[in-house]
Amino acid sequence: MIRLVIAAPSAVVRAGLEALARSDPQIELAGSFPDLGSIEAVNPDVVLAAVSPGDLLSALELSEALITAQTAPPIVLLSGGTETSSHPWTRDTLRLGVRAVLPADSSAESVLAAVSAAASGLAVVDPHDLELLVGGAPAQAAAESHMLTPRELEVLRMMAEGAANKVIAWKLGISEHTVKFHVASILNKLSAGTRAEAVAVGMRKGLILM
Repeated sequence: MIRLVIAAPSAVVRAGLEALARSDPQIELAGSFPDLGSIEAVNPDVVLAAVSPGDLLSALELSEALITAQTAPPIVLLSGGTETSSHPWTRDTLRLGVRAVLPADSSAESVLAAVSAAASGLAVVDPHDLELLVGGAPAQAAAESHMLTPRELEVLRMMAEGAANKVIAWKLGISEHTVKFHVASILNKLSAGTRAEAVAVGMRKGLILM
C-alpha cells in the first residue's frame, strides 16, 4: 500500500487528484493540503503535487525544506508550460526528492504509474535528461531500446498506460495471440517476471516517456 499525500493550491485540482488516488486500491490517501509545506508531519510514501508553471522552481526549493536527516519523501510534480518539458534534471533535483515532472494534462494512467515508480524508488526521466545524471546514459538507453523491436516498444508503452492485451491488439490491428507473444518477449528481454516489473524496468531504462 502506498501512502500518498496530495498538495495543490486549487481546491478543484485537489478534489480531482483525491478521486484519482481513491480509484487505485494500492493507494492510501494520507492527506490533501494546499501546499508542500503542510505535509511534513504526515510522513507519506509519495507526494503528488500540482504546481503552476511559474511556481515550479519554487516548489523545488520548498521541497528542500522537507528533507530530514533520515529521508525525503519522493515527489511527483504536475505542472504545465514549457518548464515541464525543459526541466533541469540534475543530481540535486533527485536529492530534493523529485522523481517525476509531468504535464498537468497527463492521463490518469501516467500519473498513477509515476506514483508507483516513485514509491519503488524509481524516477521518471526523459532520456535526453539522463546525460545530466550519469555519463553515457543516453547511449545506454539507446542500446537498451535496440533490444526491443519497434512493435515491442509500442506494446511496452501501451502496457505502461494500463492497456490490456485485448485493447493493445485492437489499437495495433493485430491478434491477441500476437500481443501475448510480444509481451512474453518483452518480459524475457527485460528480465522481468510481471508486466508491472517490465514497465518499471522500461521507465528506469528510459524506454518509456511519461
